[in-house]
Amino acid sequence: MPILPAEPAVIERAARMLREGGVVALPTETVYGLGADAGSPEGVAQVYRIKGRPADHPLIVHVLDIAQAGFWALPDPRAEALARAFWPGPLTLILRRAPGAPAAACGGESTIGLRAPSHPVARALLAALRALGGQGIAAPSANRFGRVSPTRAAHVQADLGEEVPLIIDGGECAVGLESTIVDLSRPQATLLRPGGIDAAAIAAVLGAPLRARDAQAPRASGTLAAHYAPRTPLELVAPAALAQRVAMLAARGVAVAVWSRQPQAGARWRGAPDEPAAYGHELYDALRQLDAIGATRLLIETPPAGPAWEAVHDRLSRAAATFAPASP
Repeated sequence: MPILPAEPAVIERAARMLREGGVVALPTETVYGLGADAGSPEGVAQVYRIKGRPADHPLIVHVLDIAQAGFWALPDPRAEALARAFWPGPLTLILRRAPGAPAAACGGESTIGLRAPSHPVARALLAALRALGGQGIAAPSANRFGRVSPTRAAHVQADLGEEVPLIIDGGECAVGLESTIVDLSRPQATLLRPGGIDAAAIAAVLGAPLRARDAQAPRASGTLAAHYAPRTPLELVAPAALAQRVAMLAARGVAVAVWSRQPQAGARWRGAPDEPAAYGHELYDALRQLDAIGATRLLIETPPAGPAWEAVHDRLSRAAATFAPASP
């Protein structure tokens, strides 16, 4: 699996591979994606196979703009308003799928998730694919299903080995957390996953608050209870209890790694940022580095509360939920 620079010839080669039913890994501003031509059942099937993703778990289709989104979805004035405000950017909209639109990426749903990425490499690849007749790229995160998302080309290579024929290197992802997902397939807009665009900003554009996710919400990427997990068992620990938890585990001979804002004696420690955007940007890289140092338990200091930290809390809670309750 070669990692190649994002040069015009590489982007043109990648677009041809997608159009022929192949897959490539590409950078976005959120995380790296494992991409296929969203209109190619063969390409989309490869994405599911390589990731080990359940067939009923929908993918996000990346498009250039709201005009291209019209190929896939029924028109919705709310979607147009949000696209004007936040596209290109880290916002995915769940819309009713248009009659005749390819359904391979939809996991059996009558809806489709659409996003216009802002990363220049992703946009160049989308434009090159459109020139060849393609209408979008279905691209979940380029890692094994349920594991930590990749924010660097080297992460993709480490996760997927030789199964992807081309990784386009677009540098480190600027945001580092997956997109906000908003369901517009029903009368009241619903927040399905927090991300780089906060709920208050979306509500301000819509002129109404977002509804919380409910049992009738359509399935969407990254919304399973357990997700985004390292291989090493992970615990979230309140700041006031962290030192005691480290000491307890260390006394029992447990090798502990910690990500927190203050140093922790008796553990392998990495410092965490104080600012939410920086924390989110570093989260997956930190989890990968801590996962690789040979500890048998990862302790993550619970981040502060507040709307700015909502996406970080979402990812960490899903990562911790992957593991059975840790022993006392």
